[in-house]
Amino acid sequence: MLIAQAAVAYTGHPQRGAAMTEIHDLASLIRAGHPIILIETAEEPRVVETFRHVIAQVWRPLFHWSLTAGLRRLDMDLEDELAPPEATAALGHARESSQRSIYLLCDFGGYLRFPLAARLLREIAERQQCAAHTMVLIGTQIELPSELENHVVRFALKLPDEAELAKLIRDEAFLYSREHSGKRVEIDSAAMKKIVRNMLGLKLADARRIARQLIFRDGVIDQKDLPEVAKLKFELLNRDGLLHFEYDTAAFADVAGLSRLKRWVEQRRAIFTGETRAAGLDPPKGLLLLGVQGCGKSLAAKAVAGSFGVPLVRLDFGALYNKYHGETEKNLRASLANAEALAPCVLWCDEIEKGLATSDSDDGVSRRVLGYLLTWMAERRKPVFLVATANDVSRLPPELLRKGRFDEIFFVDLPTDAARDEVFRLHFERRDIAWEAFELSALVAATEGFSGAEIEQVIVSALYAAHADNLPLAQRHLLEEIRNTRPLSILMAERVNELREWATSRTVPAD
Repeated sequence: MLIAQAAVAYTGHPQRGAAMTEIHDLASLIRAGHPIILIETAEEPRVVETFRHVIAQVWRPLFHWSLTAGLRRLDMDLEDELAPPEATAALGHARESSQRSIYLLCDFGGYLRFPLAARLLREIAERQQCAAHTMVLIGTQIELPSELENHVVRFALKLPDEAELAKLIRDEAFLYSREHSGKRVEIDSAAMKKIVRNMLGLKLADARRIARQLIFRDGVIDQKDLPEVAKLKFELLNRDGLLHFEYDTAAFADVAGLSRLKRWVEQRRAIFTGETRAAGLDPPKGLLLLGVQGCGKSLAAKAVAGSFGVPLVRLDFGALYNKYHGETEKNLRASLANAEALAPCVLWCDEIEKGLATSDSDDGVSRRVLGYLLTWMAERRKPVFLVATANDVSRLPPELLRKGRFDEIFFVDLPTDAARDEVFRLHFERRDIAWEAFELSALVAATEGFSGAEIEQVIVSALYAAHADNLPLAQRHLLEEIRNTRPLSILMAERVNELREWATSRTVPAD
């Protein structure tokens, strides 16, 4: 274990990496004479702190306005309010000032709906009888009047890089040490590297909250913190609730059969996670699992994430669709952006045919959703491994099945004799039942055509029957439940056979 050194000086704004680039870019925009800079962000204190460093490069007075504090000057130790909290008063001060300055206007977007405020800002932007000021609009969501659009340049805050995140964790370790009478934080260097990598994609303030929560919980940064980081990061990013964090991923040891799929995933694990690099090998991007219902596609999707050792998030296509024009596509963009921010991860699209079945009755929404998803699949650069599962291949759009969309298309068929034997053993062991007491070969033969889910229900029903008889589970209970069960392969024989026939020449058998 390495011990965090308490000699790290704490600063509110790291002056390195992305932060220095940010300061330089803003200074360049000001020197270029852009009259209005728009910054949409919830990190208002970070913007203000950044501009405190910007003025060291452009040497201009810096003013800050908010509805609660009014107009104040930040680059000098002045306590006096220079203008009352009214929006037009702040703009009037800028109109009258003869020295070109920078004005930070916080939550100003709502005032732009008023003609007087919008007109004053436009005259300042057009330098009508006033100095060449830089007006900075700061807010979480700002709607501009059309007459101001041509005067505005938008600026997005950069997300912190690995160096900034590592410094942030050291800063929080120093604070912990100072608040706990010099007690040092124990830091596992390997775990810290992984935590820093998992924090990529977060805003600085959100990353600080996670780091503080990890450190102040027990004064230790180690491997046990990794699952907590993934969970906390997901909760911060997924405020719209369109993604679902799957806390319980599986291991392929819990999945019966599927030997080809298991081997395929294992061959790509080290490349996807970045443990090894090989010339000419692109990182794997995803696979499509087609198959009969109840044969383990969902469990296999969870096992892929478990094998890679990364978080699993599920995209609910049903929650994406919205009756308002453009909202569905916006929801999809936000969901995929959040998945990329969680990278490396596995993104699971369950029953994808229900969300992408194109129709002329929805004003082209499903077609646009499909188009955006295909573009994202082709152009994404973050390590997000897509696992799509589907039951009804007839509803899948042909564009999704074209060669190259997925790395591979696997067909999950009804379990073989060996796989059914494994299913019985797994479910017996999971319920602390000694499988040696049963004649498995007879059970396997009797469940020809059963899916894994149907075999599990046979065991559950047999346990209830045995409990009703006040007896331990016996072979006869299982055989009786098997005789009473009509599997899907019989109830919907035509559809199942059609699906299996279609997959024979178009997919790779998962087992």
